[in-house]
Amino acid sequence: MHKYLRAIGFSNLKTRRELKKILNDVLKNPTEKQYVSLEDDSIAVEYRKEFADSIGITVCGAYSDEIEFDYEFYYPYFIGSNVSSTEDISVERHAEKDSYAGICDDLKVGVTLIFYLQNRMDYIKRINRSNSPIPHTSVNLSGFSVNGSIMLPLKKNPQQEMAVKQVEKNRNDLLAAARNGDEDAIEDLTMDDIDTYNAISRKIRNEDVYSLVDTYFMPYGIECDHYSVLGEIEEVRNAENSVTKEKIYIITLNCNDLIFDICINKKDLIGEPAVHRRFKGIIWLQGHINF
Repeated sequence: MHKYLRAIGFSNLKTRRELKKILNDVLKNPTEKQYVSLEDDSIAVEYRKEFADSIGITVCGAYSDEIEFDYEFYYPYFIGSNVSSTEDISVERHAEKDSYAGICDDLKVGVTLIFYLQNRMDYIKRINRSNSPIPHTSVNLSGFSVNGSIMLPLKKNPQQEMAVKQVEKNRNDLLAAARNGDEDAIEDLTMDDIDTYNAISRKIRNEDVYSLVDTYFMPYGIECDHYSVLGEIEEVRNAENSVTKEKIYIITLNCNDLIFDICINKKDLIGEPAVHRRFKGIIWLQGHINF
């Protein structure tokens, strides 16, 4: 049973028989299906069915002949509504199955973004199998969470908000220069990190960490596409699973100017989401590359 099925409103699936019934429904009544010929003369197939707007399940497999469908794997999907990054993207195949991971170095969060590729059929159709970066493209990131909480925002006046944006812009400029080998930029970044560490070390003795840290985006656990996030809420939408009628929150987050949507079952979220409040939780990151 896929851990993140509950995020799209299937929290009460208990047995493989119940899961098989849902997957058979996807195969028999798909919202969308795609085909592509492979090098071994088989045909890769993807069946996708929506259970809410831009939310559903994808079933992947292949036809080795014209009749028999060979099931391979399935996963829940949620297509984000915002372009999150326009940096160059590399794509690599997972070792154990014909699914793919996207890799993007985005300066805004300071870590390499690794996400589960949603539109693998588009990639197979249009891109060769090399691992070279895909230029002149963008990605819509989205995340699933099965355990999250809502936190109050930090109080900031307009002058403080402008100062924060200027600091972020200066840091991004330094990161871009450092990536191109500018030694002065590398030294400035090192000194900034030391100053930040010293300032936080002093304040953390008397203040709560979440009053010092506005947002963050950090790798989590041993799976490369899982992240621990704390982000400011920019928009909240409600959705409902058409089969189970479970309520789902669609929350747009801003983490260091990285904009993306997350999907979480209402029963898994502690607190009431609202604009300018903050969401804290663990997410499984997916991405739809706009080729």
